[in-house]
This record gives sequence, C-alpha cells and structure tokens, in this order.
Amino acid sequence: MSNPLSYPPLFRTHDLTPPAHQPDPAHSPDPLPIIDPAHSPSPALSSACRDLGIFRLINHGIPANLLNSLKDHVKRLFDLDFESKKELFGGDVVSYFWGTPALTSSGDEMRRGVRRVDWVEGFNVRVGEAVEGSGGGGDDALVVEFRDLLEEYGRHMSRLARTIFEAMISSLGIEFQRHENFLDESTGLFRVYRYPPGSVADEEVKGMEEHTDSSVLSILMPNEIAGLEFFKDDSWVLVEPVADSLIVNLGDMMQAISNDEFKSVKHRVRLNRNHESSRVSICYFVFPEDSCLIRSSMYKPFSYADFHAQVEQDIANLGYKVGLDRFKLPGQ
Repeated sequence: MSNPLSYPPLFRTHDLTPPAHQPDPAHSPDPLPIIDPAHSPSPALSSACRDLGIFRLINHGIPANLLNSLKDHVKRLFDLDFESKKELFGGDVVSYFWGTPALTSSGDEMRRGVRRVDWVEGFNVRVGEAVEGSGGGGDDALVVEFRDLLEEYGRHMSRLARTIFEAMISSLGIEFQRHENFLDESTGLFRVYRYPPGSVADEEVKGMEEHTDSSVLSILMPNEIAGLEFFKDDSWVLVEPVADSLIVNLGDMMQAISNDEFKSVKHRVRLNRNHESSRVSICYFVFPEDSCLIRSSMYKPFSYADFHAQVEQDIANLGYKVGLDRFKLPGQ
C-alpha cells in the first residue's frame, strides 16, 4: 500500500482500501493487433491504424533492466508526500500535476470553464530538456537518476516513434520526405501517471475522462494493473496488461495527416477497484513541428500551433476539447 500522504488531499477523503473483490464491468475481449516493428510496414499495421487506431507493440528492443529501473523510480517518486512532490517538481521542464491531464506545453494546468476532477496525478517531463537540470527536482539524487533514466528511455521512444511513423506513411503510399517534419522528436514529452486504488462511491468518477490525444502518436508503458479502455463499435474495450509489450495509439495529427484514413482513437482510464496497488503508466507523446502546415481534403489547412491554441481556447470556454471537428471543411 502506498504512503497515504502521497496522494492529493481530495483523494484521501475517500477510502483507498479496495472493497471485497467485485466482478469487473462487462467488456469486450481485448482485440488489439500485435505489431512487431522489425516487420513493418505490414498489412497488419495498416489495418490496425485504419480500424482501431491502437495496437500492441512487441520486440521493441528496450532493455528489461531499463524498464524495471524506470518503473521502480516512478513508484518511489509517487510515494513521496504530496507537498514534497509539489515542491520538488515546480519547474517548466519537469512539473507535477493532479486532477487533470489537460496541460499547456509548459506543464501548467489549462484554464477550464468547467472544473472536472480526474482521479490522476503525474509528472510532465519535456524530453531532451529534463537532463539539463533546468526543471524541477534540483540536485535531489532520486530525481537526477529519474531524469537520467528518462533520457535513455527517451532515445528508445524517439527510435520507435520514427520507425512506426515511417511505416504508417509508407502504408498510406505517401512519400516520406514530404512528411518527415510532421513528426518532430524535439517536441516529445512524457506524462507519468498514477491512479489511486480503492473504492469511490461515484461510479462516474474516472481515472481519466474519455478523449483523443492531440499527438501524432503516443506510446504507453503500462503496469500489470488494467484500466485503459478504448471505444470501438459503440462499446468500451478494456486493454489487458501483457508483459514486455507497449501500447501505441494514434492521435489527432496522424488522423489529419492521413486524410482520415487512420483513426485517432477515443480512450479513457477507469479506476480499478480490485487492486491494493496504484495503477502507474508512462506515456510518450510526439507532435509535428509547430509551424508545419497540414493540408487535407477533409480539413482546412492548419498547423499544430493552430490546433493546440484552439484546444486551449475550447477547454477554457467549454471545459472540454473539441479537437479536429473545429478544422473540418463543410460537408465533411
């Protein structure tokens, strides 16, 4: 059981001890396609991107000792007292957040018209800058080692993201050189999430509300506790934890780049009431260059900077992200 004082005060007002085992809500079997990056591009990858927008990645080439060390450090950081985390991670490069995953590029919470609380806390880390020591954490040994581990892990994420993106572009029959700026590794960032265990009386409370990612693609390293769900055929599908695999989901930018041939998958995280341990995951997001113009027969031309500004405006005014529908051409 985690340190109770490590959770945000609101979370501590509810019982974090799981009740007697309850059957999980009914859900469809996990249909995730399995993709091996060594065998891409492939018909299986193209089908996964068109039909689901999410797949399971195996043989990713990341050393097991790196993954285990990173998971261990993440758990130790989350187990710090809530106030300590706020104090340690107050920088622009590495920041602490809770209650919402809707953050600005600098890691600050977006201004919201309607305040909804997601039962999640986390660290926002900008890849490449975290190792320079300008972010939160200072010279704390645990934090310094965490940043070093993320630097190494980030190199693997960049490699995998480039390999997957090139394979997706190839499967669309598009010349890669014309689109290479649509995936800019310097924009990469990590979100490290923790969802509390235990029972919450309100069944509508979510670890993270339903959404699509704004990225080109996102690569998730989950732990052994289930919770991620994606939307398919009018129902929610639970993603089962599978050892030594990663989860890749396509974001809004990839859907627009593909002219809607590929799908930006709607997903959410539900709280798992049958585990004493918190659910922890590490997600890597990568975006186009800010000024890179996306042209499509489905959308008016826009850059990622335009898109992100519109998302911030909608969250401030409406309380939620509208996304690609803001840029759809009439009749599409």
